[in-house]
Amino acid sequence: MKEIHVDAKCLQCPGPIVQLFNAIKSAEPGDVVVVEATDKGFYSDVQAWCKKTKNELLSLEDKGDVIVAKVKKV
Repeated sequence: MKEIHVDAKCLQCPGPIVQLFNAIKSAEPGDVVVVEATDKGFYSDVQAWCKKTKNELLSLEDKGDVIVAKVKKV
């Protein structure tokens, strides 16, 4: 299992989700993708995306200026 970091800061919707999608697509099952985004909509978008795609949202933090999501590929 590896951890893949995605810098999606300064991207607006749908940029962060597209970056997450591309990273998950190239990841192996069990890999964790860590996405940092500044678009406040990403907080709810990533939850809905994980529910829809069945990938596991391990954590989601709003650190003020940056939202950090950890998503495990199933």
